[in-house]
Amino acid sequence: MRDTIDMLEAIGSDASLRRASAEELTQVLVDAKASEALTAAVASGNTAALLVELGHREMNSPQISQVPGHDEEEEQPADDDADVVTSAAGHRVH
Repeated sequence: MRDTIDMLEAIGSDASLRRASAEELTQVLVDAKASEALTAAVASGNTAALLVELGHREMNSPQISQVPGHDEEEEQPADDDADVVTSAAGHRVH
């Protein structure tokens, strides 16, 4: 697999290979003794074998984080002073 990654890196960094036709690139890969999966993927456009070689695992994360939050009423703190009255003079009367 490391050779395949190195080969993909070489293709990506070489401007002449990046713009090469599938036939030209396939011949370059055959000459370079690239993996069969990489060569087949370039030749046919089917990446299934290459994904197997690279150990691709599909990772579909659940999208439950995109649901709206719950609309719950907040609990009001207990009012300990509910029975306390303030007089006109500002004194607290129970």
